[in-house]
Amino acid sequence: MMTRIARLILQTLAALPLPAIHFLGALLGKSLYYLSPRFRVRMRENLKTSEIAGSYQLYESLVKQSAAETGKGALELAIPWCREPAYVSSLVRQCDGWEHVDAAIAAGHGIIFVTPHLGSYDIAGRYIADHLPCPLTAMYRPPKLSWLEPIMNEGRERGSTRTAPATGAGVRQLMKALKGAEATIMLPDQVPGNGEGVWAPFFGKPAFTMTLLARLAQTRNISVLWFCGERLPHGRGFHIHITPQQGEFTGEREQDAAIVNANVERLIKTCPQQYLWSYNRYKTPSGAAPQPAHASLEP
Repeated sequence: MMTRIARLILQTLAALPLPAIHFLGALLGKSLYYLSPRFRVRMRENLKTSEIAGSYQLYESLVKQSAAETGKGALELAIPWCREPAYVSSLVRQCDGWEHVDAAIAAGHGIIFVTPHLGSYDIAGRYIADHLPCPLTAMYRPPKLSWLEPIMNEGRERGSTRTAPATGAGVRQLMKALKGAEATIMLPDQVPGNGEGVWAPFFGKPAFTMTLLARLAQTRNISVLWFCGERLPHGRGFHIHITPQQGEFTGEREQDAAIVNANVERLIKTCPQQYLWSYNRYKTPSGAAPQPAHASLEP
């Protein structure tokens, strides 16, 4: 019943013009900032920890912008989940760095596309999937609201796109796809479960960080490409940026995790107001060793 109601609401929302969705999303984000102390405090603390803002005035401006952008990101998920792929792709006005994709394909490599919770990762992912000559498998963690999962998967599993849960079976699915010179998408800044990550510095503070990306990337003939779908102002669409990874994985888990976080930081700095600062990035997963006193590793 809840899935049916949610689908109807999302379909209605997705039918609105993008500027209207972003206007409503900004109102939602700003309202949540003032109505939810947890949302407000976590966003402010994480943004302060990053030290991206060079002054108090810039910090306060980024906090307000980030709240609005978080709301936009939440509501615009209705588009890739409910609209036709061709329409979703048409919202992308520019894509920089596709030559790196062409080079990986020409070399016969499997491609790991990596994007943090920055801008519109679902819309950018749909654009990439629609322009690849091979299938794309996206790894995901089931949403806390279980009735949203069928809608999310129905929206993502269209055309040559597949999904893989963040489980052992899902990892095997990703490995099979990569060995077949196909593509995958991963979000590297989700807190992994106990045994699936290590502590590594993220903006100078220890964060439990996934090790799966480095493990997959060290398979033969793999290219790792980082991307983000920057949200353009006034609902004008999106600008995708694709870049090769900076730094090479070595198999040393803590060092590899530091490289992952350094690349996440690099992308965030391109449009910091569009990062999901309200996410509890520094939490300790159940059963994991406590955070070290400080982050001493450098990428």
